[in-house]
Amino acid sequence: MEFQELFTVVATTIGFISLCKTSINFLRWVWVMFLRPPKNLKEYGSWALITGAADGIGRALAFEMAAKGLNLVLLDRNVSKLEATANEIHERFGARVEIKKIVMDLGKLSGEEIAKAIEEEIKGLDVGVLVNNAGVAYSYGKFFHEVDDLELMDSIKVNMEAATWITWVVLPSMLKKKKGAIVNIGSGSGSSAVPSFPLYTNYAASKAYLSMFSRSISLEYKQHGIDIQCQIPMFVSTRLSRTKAYPLFVPTPETYSKASIRWIGYEHQCSPYWGHSVQCLLTHPLPDVVLSAFIFWYSLRIRKRGQLKNLHKKNMAQ
Repeated sequence: MEFQELFTVVATTIGFISLCKTSINFLRWVWVMFLRPPKNLKEYGSWALITGAADGIGRALAFEMAAKGLNLVLLDRNVSKLEATANEIHERFGARVEIKKIVMDLGKLSGEEIAKAIEEEIKGLDVGVLVNNAGVAYSYGKFFHEVDDLELMDSIKVNMEAATWITWVVLPSMLKKKKGAIVNIGSGSGSSAVPSFPLYTNYAASKAYLSMFSRSISLEYKQHGIDIQCQIPMFVSTRLSRTKAYPLFVPTPETYSKASIRWIGYEHQCSPYWGHSVQCLLTHPLPDVVLSAFIFWYSLRIRKRGQLKNLHKKNMAQ
């Protein structure tokens, strides 16, 4: 065989293998995003504990889990919103769903106090699913030295410490029955999808902690029948993100939660919403320096809007 013919055969073979690999990856993506059946969450246990359950993703997940027949332990610091969420779930699902409410400000308590209180509240309940959703962020983008001590402490205590201690409390009962699911809600800002997230430094770092925490304990407890997962949403239209919903890339909490619940019990780390998955795919080829520069520019815009809003509030108050 002449060299030219050999080269053609090799190039064609490589191209065919590459096409097959791309096709297989695409078909697998379609399967897990849209066609793979969700797990029966009631098999983990009859109760789900959700933190930050009165608003945003936590509230939407509470409705989704109630629809699956799970009883709910709802934890939040906002009494009125928590009560309203519980009442709305009762109106929609009636006596089919039991609800236990825990009013707790995770940013005001030590880890030991959180653990002791949660342990007492869930005593006797078959908690099969834990969703560590509670999280706080800056009111707008800030340079690190501009962040006040309360904002700094809140992002550490709520995003990291509380999730760690609550997981520590719930795990023993899951180990005893050899089944359970734990979902930690991370963030694209603290994931490997972005090289840095300036002006939200402490928030992004706390979410990166959740990602590593989840990956590590997932390996520790998978063999014991406990599925531990970190979900990595990009922007979702919540009070925390202060972002409006946009088609495809910025879903509402309700849209995100429908995708979220389909992934529980599967991969240890994931971006459940298909539009976020596409975002990761589109940004992946970009050099780190380009992506970091864009995020910095975008964060500076948010910072400027936040400063103008604060100034307007001060002027109105005078």
